[in-house]
Amino acid sequence: MGRLPKRYIRFFEEFPAVGAAYEAYGDAVGTAGPLDEKTRCLVKLGMSIAARMEGGARSHAHKAIQAGATPAEVRHVAVLAAPTIGFPNMMAGLSWVDAVLAEEEERA
Repeated sequence: MGRLPKRYIRFFEEFPAVGAAYEAYGDAVGTAGPLDEKTRCLVKLGMSIAARMEGGARSHAHKAIQAGATPAEVRHVAVLAAPTIGFPNMMAGLSWVDAVLAEEEERA
């Protein structure tokens, strides 16, 4: 990911053993099944939107793009949430995704 949040970086500096364990745990669950990197990022994006975790949604949207997801695929994940989490919640998630896509477009 291009820019990591300052708080995230600071946490890993302050608690390197915990940070390493967290990353190892994430790697272990990520590779425990058959899903490829792009699919895992899209699934995590959907979960983050459903949980109303803006930071997580933005992070996973960036990661999905870096893993090869198209802007249309990333936006579709947000729209798919509507019947499950409700239209207003989906709209919030879609706004986070659109902000990330605009950032990614500016960087390109």
